[in-house]
Amino acid sequence: MSRSGQRFKSVRQLLDNYDLDDTGKYISQEFQDYGYRLAVELDDLENKSLYIKLAKETERKLLEQARTFVKDAENVRSKGRLFMWKLGQLKKEVRNKKQEKGKKK
Repeated sequence: MSRSGQRFKSVRQLLDNYDLDDTGKYISQEFQDYGYRLAVELDDLENKSLYIKLAKETERKLLEQARTFVKDAENVRSKGRLFMWKLGQLKKEVRNKKQEKGKKK
């Protein structure tokens, strides 16, 4: 048992949570799984390929920060839009920090 008194789930129980038939393809890479789960969480399965691409090409730290931002937001009309906006903001911050470091040298 875990500290919170809940039992760990079996692999079968975890896999049962995914509707892999919905993807029409097999998920064979970790980034594909992450992108698909992100699309499900943001209620944006229409654009699941976009989230898979982001999971492959974008720093996971930034994706997690944007995901957490959306998760904490209330009364959101479009979780996907808010996620993309926040991800853009975070990428700009990283770019600006890199430019500042380059100027200091």
